[in-house]
Amino acid sequence: MTTPFAPAGGPRPAARSVLISGAGIAGPALAHRLARHGLRPTVVEAAPALRPGGQAVDFRGATQLHVLRRMGILDALHRVRTGGSPMTFVDADGRELLHLPAEFAGGDIEVLRGDLSRILHEASLAAGAEYVFGDSLTSLAETATGVDVTFRRAPPRTFDLVVGADGLHSNVRRLAFGPDADHVTHLGHYAATWSLPHHRDLGLDLRPGAGAIGHNAPGRLASVAADRTDPARARAFFVFASPELAYDRQDPEAHKRLLLRAFAGLPWKVNRLLDSLDTADDLYFDSISRADVPAWSVGRIALLGDAACGATIGGMGTGTAILGAYVLAGELSRSPRDHRAAFTRYESLLRAYAQDRQKGGARTGRFLAPSSRPGLRLRNTALSRPRVLAWMLEAAKDATALALPDYSDFPDRPVNSPSAHAH
Repeated sequence: MTTPFAPAGGPRPAARSVLISGAGIAGPALAHRLARHGLRPTVVEAAPALRPGGQAVDFRGATQLHVLRRMGILDALHRVRTGGSPMTFVDADGRELLHLPAEFAGGDIEVLRGDLSRILHEASLAAGAEYVFGDSLTSLAETATGVDVTFRRAPPRTFDLVVGADGLHSNVRRLAFGPDADHVTHLGHYAATWSLPHHRDLGLDLRPGAGAIGHNAPGRLASVAADRTDPARARAFFVFASPELAYDRQDPEAHKRLLLRAFAGLPWKVNRLLDSLDTADDLYFDSISRADVPAWSVGRIALLGDAACGATIGGMGTGTAILGAYVLAGELSRSPRDHRAAFTRYESLLRAYAQDRQKGGARTGRFLAPSSRPGLRLRNTALSRPRVLAWMLEAAKDATALALPDYSDFPDRPVNSPSAHAH
């Protein structure tokens, strides 16, 4: 396949192999772009399969929509868009204090994280990407000609390049750049989400599309919304303020104990929601944190998305990850034999943009769970004013603008439900 950046005066060299750690959003997006540019991506994912459902994610502004269109997935995303996620804050007796419309959190397009992951996975498979599920990297050793990689299950392999697209607690970053303690900063809050049976005796309007209903106490938010994929289920979303806690990230029972302790004694429906933790088998619990890495690459190894410059919630990480995948693949195509130059251009184009977006992570916890009653009243009063809300919506859209190189000579095609299967 010829690309606009093929070396002049002769055929393109043999395609480079790229190992990508992580099959969430950034990994499949990069795999799709690399395969379409003629490289050979392999994605390894610790989970046994793609994670379905999950929270809603959104895209905002002309730049992000342009890249989704260039990737050929915009129409597919339109078909599964949620229509946005309104949110209502209520007092202990269920009286409305603040209502935020769907577009406040939903951007121009909002989809479920699982739907986005599936669409990107299908697109990358159709383009020729390889997937290995249920495995993870255990060591990386760079040589003069590649990176020798060992895996927890599979036999060792050598790749030309390795990219960590495996989230805020990146395994690749830990192996090649150092431990989380060197790169991850706690931002003062923790967040949790889990699914539960949709009990109508909760007395809440949990119809799909009705959005989330939440109750605040200082430093805490307890909310619940309909599960968009299953009318018999709902999803809880809790946030609480806390200094950094010592706990086992792999122990869901420890996570449940922390939630029970943080929300003990709150009114409204909080106890009923906490009771559902007993049977929850999909609890997600993590700190709201920020990742900062002095350089996004070292030798033949690079970072993408939250692994490079992420924030748990509110940092526009999904849109930034898609832009990053688009640019990283394009720059590697421009320099098929000079990965250092490609990595340098990729970081130069994206770093300031990503860092500006991730500032939202520091504000998210304080917005969702203000630390004082005056702070709660100020948020509710300010956002009840249409002019303030309109200004925030416009500012969020403007903040996503970014000038990107033109990779448009590449023959992108729409994605039409490919039938390929993972390895």
